[in-house]
Amino acid sequence: MVDWITSTGLTSYDDALAFMEDRAGQIAAGTADEAIWLVEHPPLYTAGTSANIKDLVDPDRFPVHEARRGGQYTYHGPGQRVAYIMLDVGKRGRDVRAFVCQIENWIIATLDTFNVKGERRSGRVGVWVTRHDKPLGADGQPQEDKIAALGIRLRKWVSFHGLSINVEPDLSHFTGIVPCGITAHGVTSLVDLGLPVTMEDVDVALQQTFEASFAKKNDETKT
Repeated sequence: MVDWITSTGLTSYDDALAFMEDRAGQIAAGTADEAIWLVEHPPLYTAGTSANIKDLVDPDRFPVHEARRGGQYTYHGPGQRVAYIMLDVGKRGRDVRAFVCQIENWIIATLDTFNVKGERRSGRVGVWVTRHDKPLGADGQPQEDKIAALGIRLRKWVSFHGLSINVEPDLSHFTGIVPCGITAHGVTSLVDLGLPVTMEDVDVALQQTFEASFAKKNDETKT
């Protein structure tokens, strides 16, 4: 049983951290069901455990939070769907690489609902789209933009933190950081790609694709 929770309005990041840690503890203790929590945050930057301070380009632009999850700097803000994933990985195979791959599969399947081809890239965290609508890059190859980010933490084999999908955020807000430490590629959103997609549309797609994405351990692993 997975409990789906959707919060309206903007959720404080500190409140989100407190809720996740409490719920993950309850799941580990067997006193609460697994949960997927869908939220939006006010504009802010988060620093993962691998964050490089040089990648915080504009430290005074928005609040910066220590996320205590894997990864580097990310942006959260209105128009971005954040899905916090509180699942018992101990009961789902205890394979962290496969679990991360399942999250990527979930993002890719959700994007496919809107006829957007999301792809993995070796050495780059997150999910990417090829921009055939843009001029070729300096290397003669199509440009690629990031549309979704992910980062998790485990405690007693229960996951928390999760993923974010850019629905219609202000993309200029990403310029205050080097997103995930990657300078050679840009950031996009579903609306930026020309799709009139709402947050509610994305929520429906996430729920529709969840079970198939997590039904079994995927043979692909994250590189």
